[in-house]
Amino acid sequence: MQSWFEQLMCNLSETRQEKEIYAHIATAAQDLGFEYCAFGLQLPYPLTCKRVVLLNNYPQVWQENYQKKNYVRQDPIVLQGRKSTSPFLWKDSMFAKSPEMWEEAQGYGLRQGWSQSSIDGSGAASLLTLARSHEKISPLELKANESHMRWLASIAHLSLSSAYQSGLRAQLEPNLTERELEVLRWSADGKSAALIADILTISKNTVDFHIKNAVQKLQTSNKTAAVARAVMMGLLF
Repeated sequence: MQSWFEQLMCNLSETRQEKEIYAHIATAAQDLGFEYCAFGLQLPYPLTCKRVVLLNNYPQVWQENYQKKNYVRQDPIVLQGRKSTSPFLWKDSMFAKSPEMWEEAQGYGLRQGWSQSSIDGSGAASLLTLARSHEKISPLELKANESHMRWLASIAHLSLSSAYQSGLRAQLEPNLTERELEVLRWSADGKSAALIADILTISKNTVDFHIKNAVQKLQTSNKTAAVARAVMMGLLF
């Protein structure tokens, strides 16, 4: 018989679809005793308007009210997740500055919760929340299950951020040539066009040509922006 961990990993290995991945995460959360599971992901690009993904199985009315009242700007769970990647339990004191939101959330069954944020080297950041309408999360339960909960936060971040970033890269696929990538790598290391020309034993005009093409394909306005976008998209690894 497969363990909880093995079953989840098996399920995740069989899909690359974001909503299916989330469904498996939510099922794992239910196995840990939580009715609700919410996952928020902020992708690292575009830099000026980062894409945010929200997935949850909260009551529909609560989701609508949350968006309508723009609670995300005052949500202490989100604010705490931005400050630290340490896991935390919901407490009444957290909602001292947003009592209306807390009262409304509890009215829809979101009374007990645990959250943990994650961030990776690409700059993608996420927050996993496990919540329920009954039973306080006791120290004994935390001792027994928090390692699973923390692992779930990590695997949710890894699997969903990878899926969404792969999809976004595909949408923005610049089709850079190997020489264009090579020139961008040296540019990222601070080398001038003249130095890159010497290193690659090509002319400076050729280097400028490759840089110009890369800038156009990456839909940026200059070399610096092109290098930044290429790095954020994981193209220069």
